[in-house]
Amino acid sequence: MGRRSIHTAEELRELILTSTTELIEDEGLAGLSAREIARRIGYSPGTLYNVFENIDDLVLTIEGRLLDQLALSLHAVPEDECPHQRLKNIAKAYLRFTHDNPRLWNLLFEHHMQTGAEIPPWYQEKLENLLAEVERELTRLIPGASDARVKRAARVLWAGVHGITSLSTTDKLATVTTDDAAPLVEDLIDHYLGGLTNKKS
Repeated sequence: MGRRSIHTAEELRELILTSTTELIEDEGLAGLSAREIARRIGYSPGTLYNVFENIDDLVLTIEGRLLDQLALSLHAVPEDECPHQRLKNIAKAYLRFTHDNPRLWNLLFEHHMQTGAEIPPWYQEKLENLLAEVERELTRLIPGASDARVKRAARVLWAGVHGITSLSTTDKLATVTTDDAAPLVEDLIDHYLGGLTNKKS
């Protein structure tokens, strides 16, 4: 493909992000390469490295946008007087989001940084902000619990929910059960929260 008309730096950045996102949605992480992205946007592969430090930087930026979209979906879950019910509603919203964006969402867990590279602080902050939504409801559910207990409980609960959603979005749930993902997520939350509230703080 011949080079397109000149873009501003911001336009080029958006063009790269959009084309890369579409490529991942079409072919998954396996089809991702600087050469293919460049072909799609009509620039040389070297152009990508004038905008992003490397492929990891590009992919992390896409993941960050996806996390922002997920955060908006979870924040949109209506408040509920019962924290138990709101946690179930948040989990359902999470499940819907992953099914609407399966390849992009699985990218977060398939993508591995280059050896020795660290997750940037801004990315970690996005993850922590997502878990804060769960922590807030758990604090309401188990008043007086230590911050450490709440943080651990949030991560244990969400790891379990993610396990179900991951099997579901990759069409592997049938290897475990014939049930749909939604009732399994509800059962997990009901049983985990039931045990959690029966424990001493």
